[in-house]
Amino acid sequence: MEKLKVKYTHDGSIANIILDDGKGNVLDNIMMLELLDLFEGFKENNDLKLIIIEGEGKHFSFGASVEEHTKDLAETMIRTFHKLFMTITELHIPFLAKVSGQCLGGGMELALICNFIFADESARFGQPEIVLGVFPPPASVLLPLKIGYARAEELLMTGKSITANEAERMGLVNHLYSDAEALSEGVDQWVEKYILPKSASSLRFANRAARIKFNHILGNFLPQLEFLYTKQLMETKDANEGINSFLEKREPEWTNC
Repeated sequence: MEKLKVKYTHDGSIANIILDDGKGNVLDNIMMLELLDLFEGFKENNDLKLIIIEGEGKHFSFGASVEEHTKDLAETMIRTFHKLFMTITELHIPFLAKVSGQCLGGGMELALICNFIFADESARFGQPEIVLGVFPPPASVLLPLKIGYARAEELLMTGKSITANEAERMGLVNHLYSDAEALSEGVDQWVEKYILPKSASSLRFANRAARIKFNHILGNFLPQLEFLYTKQLMETKDANEGINSFLEKREPEWTNC
């Protein structure tokens, strides 16, 4: 694979996916298609008990590719991106996001769809899409489910980033560690104590049961937000201005329409 590394541990029961584009682990179309191919293969693997996602280097992910958010490419990018989320819900295998450094935009959305988020104190979480004049469809559904509407709406509508400590206080992060080394040790210990002794089959049923409402809400509302984004938002001047100004490295000139 070009932008992913995959390692299997504990007799093949744990899959470790490492996002690796050599820079900020940006979720571009190539990486998303590689993830989809990988997930398709997981459907035939009855032995998997947990899938761990992390980023190579200092950061989890800077987010989705802004270059692929332009009007001509947005619909294809959004459709592929959203297929990732629906495929994860169909797998029923528990997911864990292991987060260091920046976890922004589409990267944070990928962490949000995971059952568990473990982080170290270098982690920073944020949905900065509004700064570019757009919004994050998956996070618009997932973030309120995870941390409640009051906190979610502030993050979604301001684009502010929060520290790992703030994320833990909000209930977004399950376990917080001092640094990347402690994070890795903590994840390993948690997996050995709480995941490995369980049946892979039963874990999937438990995940389906725990997420029956979560998956129903995502499945019903994500297509509506996809339409809102691609057919309405991207027809506005400001959404295109926000994306183009970022790519052109200048301040946006909003027209409020």
